[in-house]
Parts: sequence; structure tokens; C-alpha cells
Amino acid sequence: MKCPKCNVENKEEAKTCKKCGTSLVLKEVWRPTWKWHAKVLGIIFVVLIVLFFTLNALFKPYMRKLPQDITPWLKSSQNTGTK
Repeated sequence: MKCPKCNVENKEEAKTCKKCGTSLVLKEVWRPTWKWHAKVLGIIFVVLIVLFFTLNALFKPYMRKLPQDITPWLKSSQNTGTK
């Protein structure tokens, strides 16, 4: 087994490098749990909702109202009450 730091060949069962003393034991790979996924998705969901309402409030003055002659389906539902 080669040392990842100094590239010296060591025995397969060695736990540290014989030259530089670096640990040769492989660390366990971190794997996210379902709780981690749920927390991250929840945070993303909350951020998107806050962003939506913030942008909606900021751009409200720039939103235009469409004339009723362009949207006849809106005009007919407003005049008759409910459709």
C-alpha cells in the first residue's frame, strides 16, 4: 500500500506510514441520512417561498393590469358574479 502523502510503499496491514507517519486507515465515507435530506429539502422549500413573496412584493408596482377587452373571459365572470 502506498502512502498518499509521501508515496512510500508500506505493508498492506500497516496503519501508519513508516516514513512520514501519516495514517493509512481509510476513513468511512459520509453518507447523508433521510433526516439530512428532509432538513435540506425543508430549508430549500422555505427559502423558495420567502423568495417568491419577497419578489412579488418588490415587483408589485411594475405589474400591469390587462384591459378587459383583451381578456373577455375575465370581463364576463366579473359582470355575472360567478361562472
